[in-house]
Amino acid sequence: MDNRQAIGSWLSGPRAAAEDAGVDFGYRGEQLGLPEQGPGSIARPGRRLGALVVDWGLCALIASRLITHGYGPAASNWALLIFFVLGVLTVGTVGFTPGKRLFGLRIVPEGGGRLNPLRALLRTVLLCLAVPALIWDRDGRGLHDRLARTIEVRI
Repeated sequence: MDNRQAIGSWLSGPRAAAEDAGVDFGYRGEQLGLPEQGPGSIARPGRRLGALVVDWGLCALIASRLITHGYGPAASNWALLIFFVLGVLTVGTVGFTPGKRLFGLRIVPEGGGRLNPLRALLRTVLLCLAVPALIWDRDGRGLHDRLARTIEVRI
């Protein structure tokens, strides 16, 4: 084996190395019965991160301008509380936050149908803890989505 090939497999990660060995993982969302691309497919990480940045920026702006009149430690705590309330109310009722809507994303339950507000509450609590959102499965879903049995899909 050439050293460049060994380094390339290491940089690509374990999934790429397994695929090179002949393992077929399928596409993201295949196990959930979702399409590979287009509406209803699993949301990509870039869109998810963009929506999170928009939502957090909105919450930080509200906290710093309307509540604390300046950005500091108190404003960060208020921003987290506003982010929590925004997530529970908007995801629990319409299925998306302003940032998710802007990026064309929606939260749906695993079995389809309408999202239960208790699932939205659990998902938002876990998202505010941040660590569950950083642990992903092979479909690209965070631990917060897996535990709440929700899926973030494209609209």
